[in-house]
Amino acid sequence: MGIHSFSRREFGRMGLAGATCMAFSKTAVAAEESGWIDAHVHVWTNDFDKYPINTDFKPGDMDPVSFTPDQLFVHTRPAGVSRIVLIQMSYYKYDNSYMLDMIAQYPEVFCGIAIVDHQAAGLVPHIKSLADRGVRGFRIHATGKEARSWLNDAGMQTLWQTASEEGLAVCPLINPSDLPVIDTLCGKYPKTTVVVDHFARIGISGSMPSEELASLCRLARFPNTYVKASAYYALGAKTPPYQDLLPMIQRVIHAFGADRVMWASDCPFQVQGIHRYDQSINLIHDAPENVLSSETKRSLLRGTAEKLFFGGDKSR
Repeated sequence: MGIHSFSRREFGRMGLAGATCMAFSKTAVAAEESGWIDAHVHVWTNDFDKYPINTDFKPGDMDPVSFTPDQLFVHTRPAGVSRIVLIQMSYYKYDNSYMLDMIAQYPEVFCGIAIVDHQAAGLVPHIKSLADRGVRGFRIHATGKEARSWLNDAGMQTLWQTASEEGLAVCPLINPSDLPVIDTLCGKYPKTTVVVDHFARIGISGSMPSEELASLCRLARFPNTYVKASAYYALGAKTPPYQDLLPMIQRVIHAFGADRVMWASDCPFQVQGIHRYDQSINLIHDAPENVLSSETKRSLLRGTAEKLFFGGDKSR
């Protein structure tokens, strides 16, 4: 699912206070209107016969009822986004079939982040099999006591070690309070690539406490750790054009470097209610040069995700 369990309809009922369009800035980046990479998108279908959802969910939980590649491209193509990292949708839990089929259908556009049962038998060959089908990493999701259990979980240790050996990423969806767990695991597996989703949800409460940002930024001492600057609809004021998030973005870039931070939309949740796709990418694309340099923008919008998930292959 998206960054939290709030109803997407709830976002649609939010007021329009403060919603204004950022002025377009004529930067060097503005001359490049295509080739961007969205590092975090979910897709699903209402074809339940071919792709049944997990028993933890029912069709009424799916909002929107479907978000297929065709529905996604309506938003991404006008924004100049040509490659996309798909994130396995929780509706399917460990069955990555729909995501894998979409990668196979659009191999020049998609790669994927899968979800696996790290406690299941045959984890290592399963990871390798998924990597052969376009998977570039694995999402892990837990909070509180469950997240702390990762520290002594044999399956989680296998996942981190195998990801390191196979050149794959571990992508935690966590709360700020869980950052010490990730810190410990990064120390234990320093060669494992780690990509923290959605700023570790800092800002979901409406504020961005400095101590939480400091905890996230401490991960920067591990050179294989990255951050997704994403899910603006759910952070801070939760209101376009999201300029209140720029100080957090700048602080993360200062800690990690632009080559370890990537932009992502978290569609389809970014395109519901008052929120639009262009508002998300434009926060980076149209930021003044003294806020985000052209070089920084290129890293966030393409370079970091290209290096990490697409092998730096600009011909794709």
